[in-house]
Amino acid sequence: MKEKGFNMDIIVEPIGVVHTEADRIPRHWTVSDVTGTLVIDKQYQKGLQDIKAGQQIVVIFHFHRSPKFTPDLLVQQPPHRNEKLGVFSICSPNRPNPVGMSVLEVLQVQDNVIYVQGLDMVDGTPILDLKPFVKDKYSCPSCRENQRS
Repeated sequence: MKEKGFNMDIIVEPIGVVHTEADRIPRHWTVSDVTGTLVIDKQYQKGLQDIKAGQQIVVIFHFHRSPKFTPDLLVQQPPHRNEKLGVFSICSPNRPNPVGMSVLEVLQVQDNVIYVQGLDMVDGTPILDLKPFVKDKYSCPSCRENQRS
């Protein structure tokens, strides 16, 4: 018996693409100083109006170069570990749904282009969504009381 919601199609369209001239891309954003741009489709440009230099943003992206997922990839050995771990406890690009997430520093925003640092995505990576980086309830942009009492 299938759980409710498991039998649905989910369609996600890219809102933009990553560009970088870097030859080597770090495995994770926490160890990256690679710079590049997020070119967002012009139809979404107005949604970028409150993104400012110096802030961090969450970029949700598609691992477009990952191979088709197979059950043997449920447990993998990361290159920096001596043990195999479950796919949901590691940052492998080989996942049932090849979706990645990175937190990048915004260097500049110009029209529909966001200049960033901290890339761990290759040139041409499709961007699915952007979100604010929220450290706690006080840094949430939609929080009514975003100041500490």
